[in-house]
Amino acid sequence: MRQAAVLPSVAAAFVVLVTGTAAAGPFAGIVKTTEGSPVIVHGGASRPATLGAFVEKGDTVRTDAKSAIGLVFSDDTIISMGPNSEVAIDDYLFEPAGRQLSFVARVLRGTVGYLSGQIAKLSPKSVRLVMPTATIGVRGTHVLISVK
Repeated sequence: MRQAAVLPSVAAAFVVLVTGTAAAGPFAGIVKTTEGSPVIVHGGASRPATLGAFVEKGDTVRTDAKSAIGLVFSDDTIISMGPNSEVAIDDYLFEPAGRQLSFVARVLRGTVGYLSGQIAKLSPKSVRLVMPTATIGVRGTHVLISVK
């Protein structure tokens, strides 16, 4: 995956997200890296997954045969998706002061890397990665998943 020259604006957007201005809203994370033409689908509408784009609860992120994407969530969770992959963010809540923590993602197809963040550290039972034939409760820090 490649990084673009817009890292200052991506960093600024992430600071807003992490400091709470946007964290109280629906935004869960941002697109940190892209290759090719990944998309974000929300409510049936598809938009390009450009660097710095917000990802929110209810979004589905898709890559095609020539795409890849890296997502960073406000709790520092990282999801990397290879070509022909699809992940739905079913639930995301990161309000550690109120102990309101949840991360539920469905891996629908493809190859996905997951590196746990603060939600898994503070409340491991609040993290679930769901696949067509299994559900993983995250107790470690790094998971690589392949769904065909």
